[in-house]
Amino acid sequence: MKRFVPVLSLFTVLTLSFGCEAEAAVTAADVAKHNVANGKAVYDANCAACHASGILKAPKTGVKADWAARLPQGMDTMIKKSIDGYTAAGSMPARGGNADLTDQQVSDAVAYMVKSVL
Repeated sequence: MKRFVPVLSLFTVLTLSFGCEAEAAVTAADVAKHNVANGKAVYDANCAACHASGILKAPKTGVKADWAARLPQGMDTMIKKSIDGYTAAGSMPARGGNADLTDQQVSDAVAYMVKSVL
């Protein structure tokens, strides 16, 4: 029993230090931190070409099932992947393929799309 407690303590410390804690799922409060009206304008001009139809496995705006695996990742992760690009499941080019978009514009567009499925 004496050996079990230190091993358990070490396991706990390692588990917490490697970030095994899950990020909270996206809430309406997360979306409210963004300018959704601006996000719609950015979406219409830059994102709708893929996200309205699901090209390249893009999650379709307004289709909850398409976002089910993404929402638990949290808003910050979805925004980061949209800014940096992501190719593991489909193909999300960095900034939707428009290098001129600011981080804030991309964030607002993500918030607009997420709001459509909350």
